[in-house]
Amino acid sequence: MPDTVITSPTGQTTDAEAYAALHADATALLEGWQPTSPDAAIARDRTLALLTAGPVAMSRQHRPGHVTASALVLDSTGSRVLLCLHVKFGRWVQLGGHCEPTDQTLVAAALREATEESGIAGLRIDPVPIDVDVHQVQCQGGSAHYDVRFAVLAPPSAVEQVSDEAEELGWFPTDQLPEPLASGTVQLVAPALAALRRSPLRLAP
Repeated sequence: MPDTVITSPTGQTTDAEAYAALHADATALLEGWQPTSPDAAIARDRTLALLTAGPVAMSRQHRPGHVTASALVLDSTGSRVLLCLHVKFGRWVQLGGHCEPTDQTLVAAALREATEESGIAGLRIDPVPIDVDVHQVQCQGGSAHYDVRFAVLAPPSAVEQVSDEAEELGWFPTDQLPEPLASGTVQLVAPALAALRRSPLRLAP
């Protein structure tokens, strides 16, 4: 049976099978994950249902929706989070975005996105998701992001660099997040702190 090929508006083609490894990883990861909230459990089940479409569900070309990966970056003490003022959304949000064919795992996708958007080298990621969220976006003229979120720890003395996708980057105390804030960002703070405390990514004293 031939591979499924989707044509983008630019005329380029994306081979859905390029996402096969990532699709298998996402499915296994979410099937074995213990949700951090009732809403996350619902979003996890919706994401697993989306993944039954096959590897194409990992591609931004899949109009019904596609899996994305994001990360809440904390400083080395766990007292501040790094957020970006997103150019398209006009809101402060955690770092993250679309998966790429070169990503072999969702953890790798989230870490790549966090590194690209923050400009910070040496980020460390907890491999267990802290949340899953499904929300509508204007991607491809209207789609949905099935966003799998992770906790990431920045090294001491990390210095961020603004990328093309952000108007601004800023560190904020975990209990004093900026406005306007993306609706799903505040819910990441508590599970991120809990994840980093129980994971090998120990917070600095």
